[in-house]
Amino acid sequence: MTGITNKDGPVAVTGASGYIGSRVVEDLLDQGYEVHACVRDASNGKKVDHLIELGKKANNCDVHLFEGDLFEKGSYDKAFSGCAAVIHAGATVGFNRETPQEVYDGCFTENEHVVESVKKSGSVKRFVFTSSFAAVAHPRPEGYVFDEKDWCGDNVEAYKGAWTEENISKNRDIAYAMAKANTEKMIYKMAEADGSFEAISINPLHVVGPLMTENHNQFFSWQFFIWQLLKGNNFGHWDGKQLRGDRMLWNMVDVRDVAKAHRLATESENATNGSRYILSATDQSGEKFTWQLQAKLKELFPEIENIGGEEMDNGKPLKDTYDSPRSYCTKAIKDLGLSTYSIEDTLKETGESYRKIGLL
Repeated sequence: MTGITNKDGPVAVTGASGYIGSRVVEDLLDQGYEVHACVRDASNGKKVDHLIELGKKANNCDVHLFEGDLFEKGSYDKAFSGCAAVIHAGATVGFNRETPQEVYDGCFTENEHVVESVKKSGSVKRFVFTSSFAAVAHPRPEGYVFDEKDWCGDNVEAYKGAWTEENISKNRDIAYAMAKANTEKMIYKMAEADGSFEAISINPLHVVGPLMTENHNQFFSWQFFIWQLLKGNNFGHWDGKQLRGDRMLWNMVDVRDVAKAHRLATESENATNGSRYILSATDQSGEKFTWQLQAKLKELFPEIENIGGEEMDNGKPLKDTYDSPRSYCTKAIKDLGLSTYSIEDTLKETGESYRKIGLL
């Protein structure tokens, strides 16, 4: 089966108002596609006005809003009708205080009827799913380089009994990883059985990059923590509280590269049913420990007096950081022809976007 072009018909995007979904819509419009942008509430200006503006820039005729809900069967039937491809970026990821079970249901259980809407369309050739690096990563020694052959359920003994379906309702991270991996396997199987479309997954790691709206400043997201660093808060801190540990290895990819990879996956002759593409650092320049990220932000924003990071001792990290996850978007560059932003451009434009929307 071959990839699509902008002559084959519209592309539907679920989660179109989100951080990644909005950039997918933008990229598709830039490439001359008609877009069916699926949102929960088309009347919510805070979430859809920027999509309407993107449509106006594209001659006001190339983006059409459709309402759809992951938890309602058949709600995407109309949006997918006549489309050449569907990019399924919508999910419940836990940023809005969902329970672990709600995260699992929104990222797996409810996806079967999304694929049923794809099958009903009779026109969709490519179904591209926004999975996650969480579906890839599993316990490995420091410095291990993950690639698309890795799955989160590998090396299960290292989870010390925690990797069980019983823990889905108790642990958000396990719920999310299992949901993404189970969805990948499900959609590949459903596509193979149906034969009329191919299913492909994009597995982003630490996604950062410029925001379009204040709504994209999702609590506990990676861009949210870049914002906190630029506001002078050490990593993991917010509103005087410590939300997580203050040190980690950041493995960063630009949200615009993630968006572009989704579109390229609908077009590529190299992608086939079951293909997965990790979207992570282009090279080691995009892999930075928190103290290194702080140093880079100080270099890029010299006018900001205080930039957060992690606890230091005489210019060196107070404690060592576990050296993981290491991974690179080599396959996406090779197979899809993806070209990527430099980490300097990504971080600079992230900060500038926070200024533009009045949060910095």
